[in-house]
Amino acid sequence: MNAPLKKQHLIDPEICIRCNTCEETCPIDAITHDDNNYVVNVDICNYCMDCISPCPTGAIDNWRVVATPYTLEEQFSWSELPPQQEIESADSSDAIEALEDEIGALLEEARKGLGGKAVAPHSASKPTVNLYNRGKPAKATVTGNFRLTDADADSDVRHIILDFGDQPFPVLEGQSIGIVAPGVDAEGKAHLVRLYSVASSRDGERPNTNNLALTVKREPHGVCSNYLCDLPRGAKVEITGPFGATFLHPNDPAANIIMICTGTGSAPFRAFTERRRRAMPEAAGRLLLFFGARRPEELPYFGPLQKVPEKLLGKHFCYSRVPGQPRVYVQDRIRAEAAQVATLLGNANTHVYICGLKGMETGVDEAFADVCRGAALDWAALKTAMRDNGRYHVETY
Repeated sequence: MNAPLKKQHLIDPEICIRCNTCEETCPIDAITHDDNNYVVNVDICNYCMDCISPCPTGAIDNWRVVATPYTLEEQFSWSELPPQQEIESADSSDAIEALEDEIGALLEEARKGLGGKAVAPHSASKPTVNLYNRGKPAKATVTGNFRLTDADADSDVRHIILDFGDQPFPVLEGQSIGIVAPGVDAEGKAHLVRLYSVASSRDGERPNTNNLALTVKREPHGVCSNYLCDLPRGAKVEITGPFGATFLHPNDPAANIIMICTGTGSAPFRAFTERRRRAMPEAAGRLLLFFGARRPEELPYFGPLQKVPEKLLGKHFCYSRVPGQPRVYVQDRIRAEAAQVATLLGNANTHVYICGLKGMETGVDEAFADVCRGAALDWAALKTAMRDNGRYHVETY
């Protein structure tokens, strides 16, 4: 007698950015990881769906109907998800359909408001992912560590340049890398890998250099952020990755790109802008940046951004703590620029990218809804269509 078919929850190793959100969220410890992948234990998972919404990439939202579940060892070894198994039995078709319906019903509530799974822009280059892991990290040398915020600013944000020498480390704009801080935590366990978005173009800080830049904010009790911010020139750093296969720069020069960020969420957008400047200086597409900070002194890259020509990048700085001035957040400026934003959103070549603190998502979403309402556009339907077509991307933390 054939064993009953089973629905199995899996994590896509190609899209996963190893942020540990799913493992921290899972209430029953069904999710675990090794040096290579995050995986779901089929013997523990009860399909509670608590991990679906918090995942910033949609890597967690993958399912298979299986006759024999994949083991943890198999999942740890994957570089991409396997296809749906070929299941041969007299009742397999009806059983698979029933399980897929069950999965769909479970996911309906968990996916509410997400608008579908993230998809890479159709014109984006194919990314390299998970080339290096905890067991076999890349080794980089610090060649620069510069403070980006004023000395009297409340936040210490650094621009850190890492050189890979002769070691290959291919990255695309929008990808992240993992930093392995030395030492162990209070329980004697190795520190988790911490993710940082690449802040430089795919060909390096300068064209044709094998290096990349990070934008790092020192957190008062942040093990990895303090480790990075204190690194001197010449220090060696262990790197994992690259990670991320959806939050990528479109290679289409006709693409309009709306970028919305706070603080160090500006890192991928620095990379996007530099890529456009180098590879497509006469691109017809529009780059538009909404950048939030408390004060100008605390806005990373404030000085260099002033020098970027308006023809290349439209800039809207939004300050929430300038003495004597009203508080302005990114969503306020989006509404103030409603005519321009609505025109872009109505264009099939427009991409939206949101990166920064998770609390900004709701405000930005409501602002887009208001803009669309005034332009007789249905934002909920438009957002879903844009996400499904690889034109709407969110990475918040």
